[in-house]
Amino acid sequence: YLATKFDKTTPSSLSSFSTPRSSGEELSSVEETACVLQKRRCLGPRAPMGCTVSKSRVVVSSIREQQQSMTSIAPPATQSSASSVGLQDSQEAERVSSSTPKGDVADSLTIVHFNDVYEVQEREKEPVGGAARFKTAVDNVARKQNPLVVFSGDCLNPSALSVATEGKHMVPVLNSLGVHLATYGNHEFDFGVEHLVEIANQTEFPWLMGNVRDRQTGRLLAEGQESHVLDWDGRKIGFIGLVEKEWLETLATIELEELEFTDYVECARQLLPSLQDQGCDLVVAVTHMRWHNDRRLAREVPEIDLILGGHDHDYQREMVNNTLVIKSGSDFRDFSQITVNFSNSRRPTFDVIRHTITRGIPPDPGMAALVANYCDSTEDIMKEPIGSIECALEGRFSRIRTGETNLGNLVTDIMRSSTRSEIALLNSGTFRSDALHEAGVFRVKDLMTILPLVDPLWKLEVSGEQLLLALENGVSQYPRLEGRFPQVSGVSFTFDPSRPSFNRVCEKTVLINEEPLERERTYTLCTKEYIARGKDGYSVFKSAKILMDHEAGIILNSEVRNFFQSCRQLIQQNHHHHHFLPRVTSPFRISSISSRPRIHPQVEGRITHTSSG
Repeated sequence: YLATKFDKTTPSSLSSFSTPRSSGEELSSVEETACVLQKRRCLGPRAPMGCTVSKSRVVVSSIREQQQSMTSIAPPATQSSASSVGLQDSQEAERVSSSTPKGDVADSLTIVHFNDVYEVQEREKEPVGGAARFKTAVDNVARKQNPLVVFSGDCLNPSALSVATEGKHMVPVLNSLGVHLATYGNHEFDFGVEHLVEIANQTEFPWLMGNVRDRQTGRLLAEGQESHVLDWDGRKIGFIGLVEKEWLETLATIELEELEFTDYVECARQLLPSLQDQGCDLVVAVTHMRWHNDRRLAREVPEIDLILGGHDHDYQREMVNNTLVIKSGSDFRDFSQITVNFSNSRRPTFDVIRHTITRGIPPDPGMAALVANYCDSTEDIMKEPIGSIECALEGRFSRIRTGETNLGNLVTDIMRSSTRSEIALLNSGTFRSDALHEAGVFRVKDLMTILPLVDPLWKLEVSGEQLLLALENGVSQYPRLEGRFPQVSGVSFTFDPSRPSFNRVCEKTVLINEEPLERERTYTLCTKEYIARGKDGYSVFKSAKILMDHEAGIILNSEVRNFFQSCRQLIQQNHHHHHFLPRVTSPFRISSISSRPRIHPQVEGRITHTSSG
């Protein structure tokens, strides 16, 4: 496989191309605020010795005010009999109230919340995001409000930088932002549990995940904590960390059978009495799970006042059963400023400001230097052009996780051609950019933003029956934005989303290279190792015959890079029927191309559903 031939009879999206037509900086601001941030974190288990609690405000230089939208959220008045932690039993309410410390007790407190941050660099389009501008905005809130800063998981991977640092670059970023506590997300586990524990120990705040244990040891996975209580401005705030089972099933570094999962509702009910006994004025669930699971948690555990969620990347907030549920966007583009009001109601009420990170917010110098130091070593490589695309490539989660896209077609066509397979299938969760990539020059950075993971390609022999079951799994969660939704090459089919899951694919519409699917026939299929090992619900492939595995050393993002290189050679050698496709061992080790082709893959009707015709 070090020199696989590239056939002229390539899939359609690969055949459409033409030749082109004409460190050392000091982190001063980070250092200057370090002692203040330590005060804000001093109640965490990893806080330095000798810190004292203070109501000190973080003082930073004034910044330009950004546009903010403010919503006042309070439960209905009919719920006024509930206690400050949402207890419905009046006797229990009195017991908790009597244990709350008297004296200097604040009528309100502020929480800053964010989740799912991957790229520390800002992007070109508004909102630009970026860790440096994000820090300025957070510090502006901290200067006035002394907030608790809470993170709902997913930061170590995937990104272009994480390929090189294995997520370690996020440690100083999170520490500098003054995070007080976090919950684990699925991508924290991408480099293994031991690596995660090492990184967590370098952060200056606790990580929560109370409902997953190592089955062998009985201990909480990755040394997480079940709950954490902070005394803040005279108030006791109780936090619990909860995750869903769905993403545990997708982890590439640990098998579900090795874990002991407790349903998040059951776990929350088990943990609440301890928080009540400690006299918590506010109970917060910090979660990393999909909206339907957060809503269920709010409905079934009304004692929770506030759910700070992650895993979903769009900004959204709503009241569910008198519990406020918030998801605060992704990639340092947004965060929530939540004011918790304890006066005039026995149950807390909330005021929420959404902060959007635009160019109008100046970057923090220290954080900008930190990001620059990480990026400088790969900057030249990331800017390297690898080709041109004549049309925008659709990588937005709302599109690629619900239907066929031209980006999915391009990549799966490359997979099928480079491995000489009849079929290629890839889960849409592989595509990480969540962006529409405009036509024009396509650079290494674009490639690594789309495909940052090191995904070995496998070649399997599967039966028509197995393929049909795989397609059923792929569309089983539609229209949820689940990563299992398939992108395919060599296959076309229609499914009916109104039918029950795993009975949606219209079998008579399934064509394999324009021929009807035969259940008993075998086909060669290319997919990535993650799927071949049965992850993301594709367990049917675990019993398939392996024709090629990771030992072949064929990596998905390198194959895409190789395709751009091969296009130039196809132009130069079009008088040959075959030519050798050059291979690279890493997407970073790339030779320049003097004549770069343009690519314009299209949506071709490979995946349709009944409502789309």
